[in-house]
Amino acid sequence: MNKRWQVANLISQDIIKRKTDINPVVLQILYNRGIKEPEYNYFLYPQRQELFDPFLFSDMDKAVGIIIKNIKAQKKILIYGDYDADGITSTAVMYEVLKTLQAQVETYIPDRVSEGYGLNKKAIESFVDKDIDLIITVDNGIRNKAEVSFAQSLGIEVIVTDHHVFPPEKEEWPGTLIINPSHPEDNYPYKKLAGVGVAYKLATALISKSTLKQSDKDRLLEKELDLVALGTIADLVPLTGENRVLVYRGLKIINNSLSFFKKGRTGLRQLIRQANLKQDKDLQSWNIAFQLGPRLNAASRLKHANTAFDLLTKTSKTEVRNLAQELDERNQKRQMITEKIYNEARQQVDKYGEEKQALIAVCPEGQTWNEGVIGLVAGKISDKYYRPTLVITRIQEDDGTYSFKASGRSVPEFNLMEALESLTDNLDKYGGHPLACGFSVFSQEKLDGFVEKFIEFSKNKLKDKELIPSVNIDLEIDIESWNLEMLDEINKLRPFGQNNPEPLFLSKDVSISEIVNMGADNQHVKFKLYDFWALAFGQTERYQDLKIDDKIDIVYTVEINNFNNKKTLQFKIVDLKKS
Repeated sequence: MNKRWQVANLISQDIIKRKTDINPVVLQILYNRGIKEPEYNYFLYPQRQELFDPFLFSDMDKAVGIIIKNIKAQKKILIYGDYDADGITSTAVMYEVLKTLQAQVETYIPDRVSEGYGLNKKAIESFVDKDIDLIITVDNGIRNKAEVSFAQSLGIEVIVTDHHVFPPEKEEWPGTLIINPSHPEDNYPYKKLAGVGVAYKLATALISKSTLKQSDKDRLLEKELDLVALGTIADLVPLTGENRVLVYRGLKIINNSLSFFKKGRTGLRQLIRQANLKQDKDLQSWNIAFQLGPRLNAASRLKHANTAFDLLTKTSKTEVRNLAQELDERNQKRQMITEKIYNEARQQVDKYGEEKQALIAVCPEGQTWNEGVIGLVAGKISDKYYRPTLVITRIQEDDGTYSFKASGRSVPEFNLMEALESLTDNLDKYGGHPLACGFSVFSQEKLDGFVEKFIEFSKNKLKDKELIPSVNIDLEIDIESWNLEMLDEINKLRPFGQNNPEPLFLSKDVSISEIVNMGADNQHVKFKLYDFWALAFGQTERYQDLKIDDKIDIVYTVEINNFNNKKTLQFKIVDLKKS
């Protein structure tokens, strides 16, 4: 699919003249990210920034009081988590901190397939038999008013910590203490924390009220930052504001434990080895997003998330080695299953492709698609066609009838949650974000009604939109102006991620002086452009018509190639066209 190249508007020369201490290219990128002048230092120097006071959450003081009361009375506390990487790390943070504070604590992560997302009444009933006195949700609960009320009716207190969007009607909010940065009536300064970030804020508040020595408090909080970085990056929340500070610190903890062979989290070190990541090179946020996060998420996609939780919290080297290997094997199997379902789903949407504003693939009768991967399939189809996409699997119930579960992925032009909120009469459960959602429908009749109304809704919302993916370019730059010093300045913008992507540059009318095919099957190609090599992975066929002396316009990222202890710049091609 052709892409629209959009080069950002140039920053004002007045700002460049005022901010002579910052490289002009860096200033341009900050401007492109929406970072205002007063925020420059906060963004460029996260290592110098303080985190916000957790007691700025309006319910934090009361929540801490209840937890401390239960710890002192040795009442049983249960951490109710979620099965994705954010939920797993959130659960681990709260578990480890409460354990250290001498709490009687247990954890519960629901099964993705048999229980689904959030609190459920059957699980809550089982907590009565375990004499649970307090449930603390992490990364879930904000849409579980009925389940919270049910737990309270059984004599169990509930504290909800979450980061997902509140139900639109206040009467649908859970009737309990809520710690959630997206709270429309709360004044917490940063609204985009991941679930693990919210859990860490609660942990911070608890530790601050403990009787531990200050040095022990600091050590305990630092110990959890690797988990915070893992969950925050994997959940694709913005790497801006307080998230940026948390991830910067967490990545530093992870890399210090690898680079200097200090004592780090045993399971995480083993997972890094299992993923064949070089331990003599700093991990970046993309290593977590694309290599470690998928392995943690693979735990629940095929079996249960407890495997990933155990990996992150156990200390036995033999045990975590086996767990890391199991997660790696699950991830490989997950990839194969995803590809199979993707091909089947694509056969349905290929029939109309770009003619439709929204795409829907429904599992054929007599089949069941693995619900643990349908979100990944929806993402792949949405990326291919640049359309909001729903992938729906069918589940046979005990009485022979079918219910349906779906995952959706979208494009910036279409808000999935807005669509679901307008179609609640046809849904039994739903939740998510503007770009990703999940929902359940308990009958074929309801599903048919939903599909019809969803397609109509998408037509109305997107009728005047030209759905073409954009490549958002930070700056057009003369290729000859690149040097190592400029890249060092740009790398002050790390960690890159959601809302702070790795910068993209455009150079025009560049002459190709050499072409080299690489890889076992020559599937990769690199071009010599001026003094630099530009690499295109898996694109040999796409660029096979290019030849030496052709002039091209190229969109790329820049990185360091450290070969034989000699540092040189190299480019990674994102897109290119003949000049």
